[in-house]
Amino acid sequence: MKYINKSLGLIIILSIFVSCSDFVDFDPHDEFEVTEADYLQSQSDYETMAVSCYTPMQWLNQLVVIGDIASDNAVAGGENAADVVALQNINDLSRLTSNNTTLQDLYLSAYEGVNRVNYLVSYKDANLLGNTISWDGKEAMYGELYFLRAYYYFNLVRLYGDVVLFTDRKLSLTDFGTLQRSPKADVYAQIEVDLNAAISALPTSQAQDGRITKYTAQALLGKVYVYQEKFSEAANVLDNVVNGPFTLVSNFDDIFLLEGENGSESILEVQYSKDQAYYNWAGHTRGQGNYAVQQCGVRSINGTDDMPYNSGWSCNLPTQDLADAYQEGDQRKDATCFDIEAYVAANPSLDITYQAAPHDKTGLYNKKYLPRKGQTAGQIELNYENNHRIIRYSEVLLLAAEANLRSSSVDVAKAQLYLDMVRDRAFGDDSHRVTATVDAVWNERRLELAMEGDRFFDLVRTGQASSKIDNFVIGKHELFPIPQDEINISGLTQNPGY
Repeated sequence: MKYINKSLGLIIILSIFVSCSDFVDFDPHDEFEVTEADYLQSQSDYETMAVSCYTPMQWLNQLVVIGDIASDNAVAGGENAADVVALQNINDLSRLTSNNTTLQDLYLSAYEGVNRVNYLVSYKDANLLGNTISWDGKEAMYGELYFLRAYYYFNLVRLYGDVVLFTDRKLSLTDFGTLQRSPKADVYAQIEVDLNAAISALPTSQAQDGRITKYTAQALLGKVYVYQEKFSEAANVLDNVVNGPFTLVSNFDDIFLLEGENGSESILEVQYSKDQAYYNWAGHTRGQGNYAVQQCGVRSINGTDDMPYNSGWSCNLPTQDLADAYQEGDQRKDATCFDIEAYVAANPSLDITYQAAPHDKTGLYNKKYLPRKGQTAGQIELNYENNHRIIRYSEVLLLAAEANLRSSSVDVAKAQLYLDMVRDRAFGDDSHRVTATVDAVWNERRLELAMEGDRFFDLVRTGQASSKIDNFVIGKHELFPIPQDEINISGLTQNPGY
């Protein structure tokens, strides 16, 4: 499913409330006004708005970027130290402030998702006119919505810790100044409630790619449990996914090709599209396309017609430390760390020219999301159709391995089996297996999920961040700052140290 932005118009309309208390006999329809009561009159209305609740997932594309550049996996790159300052300051945590525009955008995007879900949830039993709209599949659709709200809150709590928690309505202007941050334990509790409700309502498969299934909700719930160190609960729920219909793709590199989207190990992907070309640079993260892809590309790369790559901005560059972490023979290295000099040398017939990264040069690029010819439209930089792979089957195996090693009922055999499956695929044989320990699983997560946005959060939750990340201050950098506008407008408290 490629999310369609036309649904956003409905939400915008719904945000405009017409007051007619001084005009008792006035009917807005007399002047062709559209009112909130005109919507949610049919199954189609509900379903169209449900699609709009998926849309803010697309706007969180920078979450994948910062999850690596804030860690030891990647550097910000770019043209110079002032290029995309927000990312430069996340890369160098000592410069990070509450005025970071990328963090503000992520905050607003996630809450827009929450707001949209809350609106539909508030009219689940009856619409604004008091009418109940019923159809087969309504409960399953609401299962998708509960999942989406949980997904937005999970990212908020990972980024900011204690956050504003509301589930009964969408916020209005009258709410500003009255909001308070809820303890992250309460936020996690609501995430669990929503995911369990989703699991109860969702089918195990969907006809449309990208729609949430029961397995998707179980996988995210397992990850949420691991983040809270509820390992026994995680092991139980993740087993359902491990034993589901998923299989590992034999060639790791294939996962991230366009034809690899929504493949056999896909559990959650953010769907992007180039079908409705977007041109608005002022809202660069708000289109249907994946803006983060443009950031990963090699600068000014050119060559013969069959050279497959488009030029990019040399941001989000893998570090040599990451490349060195791979053993010889691990196919994930070349599928993750694109060595431009080696590629040029190996392909003289392509007549490739390029500009070396001017800033933070590592010689490596994010292969998983390199911009490719033919995969964008309109304003080229804003419309890449590459899906972000958010949860893959291999991650579920590694989460389950960790959970089984750390649960109250340790099952080393299961953990070993799951770890072996991931490593056997990586090397194409069974001769590179390692003993399943917690440290081995954590290391495997780095190698398997590099440049997919999890590394920073993994280092924080496992207590390794201060020893792995430059300038990391314990007691401060476990969380990102609440955006300053939210402090100023809503009177929220700030995270320690900012």
